[in-house]
Amino acid sequence: MTFSLTDYFDAYARDYAYYKSGSWCYEDGCLYRGLIALHEATGEQRWFDHLTRLVDGQVDAAGSLAGYAITEYNIDNVLPGRALVYLAQKTGQARYRTAADLLARQLLTHPRIGAGPYWHKLRYPHQVWLDGLYMALPFKVEYADLAGQPDLAEQALSEMLTALDLTFDAASGLYRHGYDEERLQAWADPQTGLSPAHWGRSIGWLAMAMVDVAQALPAGPGRAALADRLSALLKALAGLRTTDGRWLQVIDQPELAGNYAESSATAMFAYAFLKAGRLGIEGAAGRIGAEAVISLVRHAMGPDASGRTVLQKVCCVAGLGGFDGNYRDGTPAYYLSETLRDDDIKGVGPLMMAHAEGEMARRAAMERSEAVA
Repeated sequence: MTFSLTDYFDAYARDYAYYKSGSWCYEDGCLYRGLIALHEATGEQRWFDHLTRLVDGQVDAAGSLAGYAITEYNIDNVLPGRALVYLAQKTGQARYRTAADLLARQLLTHPRIGAGPYWHKLRYPHQVWLDGLYMALPFKVEYADLAGQPDLAEQALSEMLTALDLTFDAASGLYRHGYDEERLQAWADPQTGLSPAHWGRSIGWLAMAMVDVAQALPAGPGRAALADRLSALLKALAGLRTTDGRWLQVIDQPELAGNYAESSATAMFAYAFLKAGRLGIEGAAGRIGAEAVISLVRHAMGPDASGRTVLQKVCCVAGLGGFDGNYRDGTPAYYLSETLRDDDIKGVGPLMMAHAEGEMARRAAMERSEAVA
């Protein structure tokens, strides 16, 4: 029987259990982004049905979010708000808009570093992480459209470009996972404030943030500047692929003992290449993204102990600083020490998104062919 990614995604969404027992969280938001992408690409009702069923389990009739507290000031909590924007636009139901407004209010008072970008979390003060750019800024741009507040989109672009400047590593053409404006963290370089290594998934979060924000912005100098930065990043990433078309956990150190092709970063980059190619970003070869999806299916999908096909080699979580009694120092050895988890949503959601972009590319190619014929 031929393996079908569509069937795999359908079963995954059908059987999905909330990542944090139903509390509003970014992990569930990764699934919501995948379902939205599939719905947009195919128009199939099943993806919208999965989305509404799951989101409705976390948003009550008054628009309150399960387990959410604005005073936690956790930038991760903003990501699933993109599903609220989508559902508000598609259904017109007030509760989705009310819930989205709540997340927008968080961003109004969320702490920032002196240069402007948001702190990653209240418990990670004065720090910008690449993850957080994806968690907050695409929502901010999409909410700006929903709310009719274009100034919010302009702010998001400015914050993105500033964060890119702060986290850029000129020697590699890549971006570092974290930046500490106060240089208080042991992982922070005392001169630059940057963390010491290039973690694949952190750059994957960034690439997705860049392409999503670029899509949502009108043409102009700001969008052009962001597109140029994205183009340069994609060119650097194209030269860092493994021989089978994936990307490594410590992305720029192929000789590092124990390094491995990590599936969530690979899916994220596949999405970024495919979408940037569709948007006409210079140097964005959609072919590279399509090849990465094929490689994931061939080399990273297989049966678990129960015989169910799963996405393997997904880093469960990685971060910087103190967590659960451990200090995460951001070194290559640290990133290689983190646990792998089959079918973690941080890999499956981006794979859904990449597959959806591939479907859109195939449909566009067919339409071009039919027009020529």
